[in-house]
Amino acid sequence: MIHTLRTDSPLGPITLAASALGLCGVWFDNQKHGPTEAQRQQWTEEAQHPVLQSAAAHVQAHLSGQALPWPGPLDLSAGTAFQQSVWRALLHIPAGQSQTYGDLARQLGKPLAVRAVGAAVGRNPVSILVPCHRVMGAGGQLTGYAGGLWRKQALLKLEGHAFAQRASALFSE
Repeated sequence: MIHTLRTDSPLGPITLAASALGLCGVWFDNQKHGPTEAQRQQWTEEAQHPVLQSAAAHVQAHLSGQALPWPGPLDLSAGTAFQQSVWRALLHIPAGQSQTYGDLARQLGKPLAVRAVGAAVGRNPVSILVPCHRVMGAGGQLTGYAGGLWRKQALLKLEGHAFAQRASALFSE
């Protein structure tokens, strides 16, 4: 059984989801690779669910500039073993820093799997808290984000990432 909680955020409405194993979803409305309407209809809204309440508070803190690692249980079982390994690797990218898809592929011992890593990053079901927004293209450029590039840039800026600060300076000139 999946329990959900919807919450507003400065970057738009978010749906949080938890299974018996832990937090299994953080999706912006209209995010690519999010749950289908049929899936959502099978879920139970539960505003008082302790994991969801904690996750909502953690997301709000993150979006207020306090990018702390998610301390609660995660359920990443919706992905393949490879996807799960990529998602777990994302947890080790500190706030304010980034890695490339190639960096992640090499860390996983699969240096030729850059595209597969990119696909797994794009299907991360726990956005923000499993920080896929910290992954950049090979030249350090801003690349795809299932929640929209503008959200990726906003998250990086909140975390004090140098890329976002350079981009903000360019836009303000």
